[in-house]
Formats: sequence, structure tokens, C-alpha cells
Amino acid sequence: MQDINTFPIQPKPKLAIPHLQWPGALKISIPHTFRPGSSKRSRSKKPRRHVYDESSSITGLQTSFNPIDGVRAIQRHRWHWMDIQYPALAAFMIFSLAIAPMPIFVKIVVPLVSLLVCLMPATRQFFLPSMPIWIYLLYFFSSRFIPVQYRPHIWVKVLPALENVLYGANLSNILSAHTNPVLDVLAWLPYGIGHFAGPAVCSLALFVFAAPSTTPVFARSFGWLALTGVTLSILLPCTPPWYEKEHGLEPAHYGMSGSPAGLARVDQLFGVDMYTTSFTTAPMPFGAFPSLHAANATLEALFMSFCFPRMRAFFIFYVGWLWWATMYLNHHYAVDLVGGSLIATGIYYIARTRYLPRQQSDKRNRWGYEYVEIGEKPKTLDEEAGYVGVGGGYGMGLLERRSTSLSEDDEWTIGSSSSFSVSSSPRTSTTSPTLLSPTTPTETDFNHVTIPMALNGHLMWDEERGPARDSEISEVVLMR
Repeated sequence: MQDINTFPIQPKPKLAIPHLQWPGALKISIPHTFRPGSSKRSRSKKPRRHVYDESSSITGLQTSFNPIDGVRAIQRHRWHWMDIQYPALAAFMIFSLAIAPMPIFVKIVVPLVSLLVCLMPATRQFFLPSMPIWIYLLYFFSSRFIPVQYRPHIWVKVLPALENVLYGANLSNILSAHTNPVLDVLAWLPYGIGHFAGPAVCSLALFVFAAPSTTPVFARSFGWLALTGVTLSILLPCTPPWYEKEHGLEPAHYGMSGSPAGLARVDQLFGVDMYTTSFTTAPMPFGAFPSLHAANATLEALFMSFCFPRMRAFFIFYVGWLWWATMYLNHHYAVDLVGGSLIATGIYYIARTRYLPRQQSDKRNRWGYEYVEIGEKPKTLDEEAGYVGVGGGYGMGLLERRSTSLSEDDEWTIGSSSSFSVSSSPRTSTTSPTLLSPTTPTETDFNHVTIPMALNGHLMWDEERGPARDSEISEVVLMR
């Protein structure tokens, strides 16, 4: 019998377990829905970054007067649905010129000149953003020529009734019951001076001290606010408080003269006809609602508070001061002021979230900016500032409060609180140092998604494991 030791020893076969073998080069194709920032919600809130190369300056002004440059700029322009504003402005201009009794030559020259100044780069940078304001002025003064048969009914009792229902009394009549020269001057300053000089002062301050492109956004917002207010006044004409004092609740009709109301006392005080004639012959004597005085002041205060937050208290005081002045001078009801301010707030919100450049706290004026970011960065996704909202977002629940150790001089946020940088030095990481917080997260603080792996080493995405979550995924964790 052959000795068992003489048999050759055969090596044991190795057990091959595919799902435990890690491939030499793992190639993972992440579907688009699982990529960070791929959802529509993220794309709509993600701020756009405008970075300028060394050959062009973000603070520089155009000096070319060649209209061909403007034509080339239009050809390169990427059209967006918001560009419908330009056909709308053209419609306002054509309507105003059509109803205004002016020579046909002027009606042809005005659009051509407007087109020319918008094509030349040197003039386009000023007139294109402010075009809504110029068209508003044309629209306002031409509104008097709208035929009476096409005008709506003038509402006399609506605003007084709303005033009594909402506030329990007519606040305008109460505030204007007792007058004296000192109060007249105090009311005249914001209503007769600040209302007309405020837009110019704000534009100059924003141009010098705010981020580049802030003034154009303010000009467009101001112009569209004015166009909206005039359109509402045409569609819903209402009598102001001075009409109730002079005519009671008698029906009003087109063709009646306006009134300077309390501003007549200012003219008598200074001995100059500053407002009596202009308000008596105003093109819209029944444009009480909404109050453009309150709307303009609110919009100016919001923009200035955004760029100069330390002076927010003064801007709020100015709006309240003007509110009191409009009612003291018998030009508006309180409901008119609320309506105008609400419209201004809505326009400001749209401008801030989509078009307004983010301010950089370490920049003193526009010449200190190297780049700008357009739109508001939501705090729920702001890892750089250390905020996180309900559900965790990108921070996965680790950034529930702002880190007190993060300063403006932090190497992660050099030059700005933004996560973008134009520095030539490479960055070693894009993760905020706030992630290194010593706070220990709990089980409920995590907000991750596990992607299972099949036996062949492939990840099982939507089609294998069901619909994806609504929230975005910032990290993919491979589970073996």
C-alpha cells in the first residue's frame, strides 16, 4: 500500500468572492440627479459668479461710442425669459408716444435716439439700466391724454372705507387736523425734497461705495416700480384725502384739477410757487393708490440698508418720516402707503435674490472689488458662513450655528465671505473650517444616503433601488 505521504500535495483553491474584491481602479459614474447642485432648486438659488480677467476691469467704464460694438454685444447676448422687459419697455414707449399730441417727427426721433444711446457702449452703461425711469416719466406725463371713454371709474369711497375698516379711523384726517409752520417744514423736507433728490443721492452712493453693478439693479428696480405704480393708478383711480376735504364723497370726474393740499402752506411760507401750480395741473390727480412716495422711499431704504447695514435705523426712520409727511399734507391715506411699500418690497426681493451683487464687508468702495457674485446665497446651503437649515442640506446637520472663530482674515475666506476666490495661489480644500467644529453630532444630525453595491461591483442607482430623494446629495458613501 502506497504511503499516503507520497501523494503530491495539491494547493487549496482560493475562494473568490466577487462582492469582497475591490477593483484596482474603481470607476463610478454618478447619475446627474445625485451630483451636488444638480437639482432645479439648487440651480435657481446658486449665485452666479462674474469673474473678470486681467485684461478687463470690473470697475472700468466703457469709452467706445461705436454702435457696432453694441450690435456685437446683442449677438453675443444669451437671451433669457426676463429679457421680455425690453419689449415691454418698447410697448410703454410706443403707447405713450401714440397718445401724446406731439409732431410725428418727434415720435420717430425719440425711439431712434433711445436705440442709439443703448447701442453705444459709453452711453449704454448709463441709459440702458435707467431706461425704465425715462420711459416712466414719458408714460406718467402722457397719461393725461388717455381718452376719457377708455378710462375706468374713479373710486371715491374705497380708500376711506378701507382706512376705517383696517385702522378704525381716518389717520390722514387725524394727523392733518392741527398744523403749524414748523410741522409744515418738517413734512416738506422728505415729501418735497427727499422724494425728488433721494433717487439721485442713492444712485451716487451705491455707485461709489457698493459692489459694481449695484446701481444698474437699483435703477431698473426703481423704474419698474414707478411703471407699476402708474399703471395701477390708471387702472384703479382713487381720490386722495384732500378731495374728501374739499368735495366730500361727491363723485369725481376726469378733467377736475388737482390740489397741492398741505404743500400750499409751504409755498405761502417761502413766498415761492414751487408746488401749487404743478400739483394743480398734475396729469394724475386721482393717483392716490399706490403711493409712489412711500414706494420709492421703501425701495431706497431697502437697497441702502443692504449696502450700508450700520445705517439701517436711519433708513427706517426716513421711511416712517415720509409716511407721516404724506398723511400730514393730506396727499395719501395710510392704505396707500402700505400698498406702495409692499410693492417696493416685492420688487426688492426679486432684485436681491436674482440680480443684486453680494456685498463684501472688507471692501470700502467699488474699486476694491476683484469679482462679484450675483444673487443671494441661501443660508441653508451656506457652509462658508456656517449656516444650515432644517434637514441639514450640504452641511449634514453639522453646521447648525455660525462659528465664532471664523473671521474676515480667515485663510478660507480671504477677501470675501464668498467661497469663490480669484487669488492665484492654489487652495488645498473647499471645505469650510466650520466643519472641524468640536460639536459631536447625534444620530439624527446625519443626513446621508447609502448607495448599495451589487455583487459585480456596480452601484445600484435610481433604476435599481427606487426613486431618489428630494434633497440633494453632497457626498456618496460606498458601503462594502
